[in-house]
Amino acid sequence: MSSILKPLYIAVSWVIVSIHKLVSPMFGADSGLSWALSIIGLVILIRILLIPLFVKQIKSQRALTALQPHLKEIQKKHKDDRQKQSEEMMKLYKEHKTNPLASCFPILAQAPIFFALFTVLNGIGKKPPVAHGVLTQADVINAAHATIFGAPISATFLNSTSGAVKLVTVLLIVFMSATTFTTQRQLMVKGMPKMDSSNNMMLQQQKIMLYAFPVIFAISGVNFPIGVLIYWSTTNLWTWGQQFYVIKRNPTPGSPAFIELQAKKARKLGGPILDSTTPEITAEPGAGETKGQRQQPKKKPQGKSKKKSK
Repeated sequence: MSSILKPLYIAVSWVIVSIHKLVSPMFGADSGLSWALSIIGLVILIRILLIPLFVKQIKSQRALTALQPHLKEIQKKHKDDRQKQSEEMMKLYKEHKTNPLASCFPILAQAPIFFALFTVLNGIGKKPPVAHGVLTQADVINAAHATIFGAPISATFLNSTSGAVKLVTVLLIVFMSATTFTTQRQLMVKGMPKMDSSNNMMLQQQKIMLYAFPVIFAISGVNFPIGVLIYWSTTNLWTWGQQFYVIKRNPTPGSPAFIELQAKKARKLGGPILDSTTPEITAEPGAGETKGQRQQPKKKPQGKSKKKSK
């Protein structure tokens, strides 16, 4: 297994070492801030590379939203035959080239990198420290002594008796769980069209993610080194900001954010406020006039002068 992941260890450690060399002159080579910034830099690089996957995720989510009426029809038609229901749903997904699991793609894509970072930081925390990838023994010894608010970046909640480690890990776990929850809630409240909650597979999936993921992070976080918690907290913050931008600037049609954006545009133009269900209205003459303002009569075109009577 280690031989398969060796290229990933090399890539992750190379990025960390490269960024560490850039920031060391400012904060010091053995500073916890230098190593923390190296991990944050790794997150930023990874998330930039994952932007195409994020765009694909958004498109897939919107396609799934559009398919909800058809999915409900299939569920109603084959309510007594689960196998046929699943077959028809998969056929529908295939026809429209979408995937119900697309919302998990960015997390799944990060999983190998997350595991590689965990292994690299776990090696730093061993006694004596173990080097992985391009990290030298001097690097891992240096990193092993680096601290954030008095807590070594390689320390974990369960394997330390230090009060500083306990406090830092708890704060990071709370932040990590909170950002996971708020990101998912932001999507459900602002970024999704209002749907019938009864027998809605997509909405049920989103609700499970809303409550399950923060709990999973909170429980598993006690086993993560502080450096990994910094990584995951940073990537959650990036996800929240990226999603906030998309919901505000390019919301899903029919969602509350979309209706708000249409209302904002309508107010700027001085026209009627439209939502996803309101047909487009053509402005009538006088529609933009102020209430109570008298409309000036239009002059009739002057006809030909009458002939003089003889």
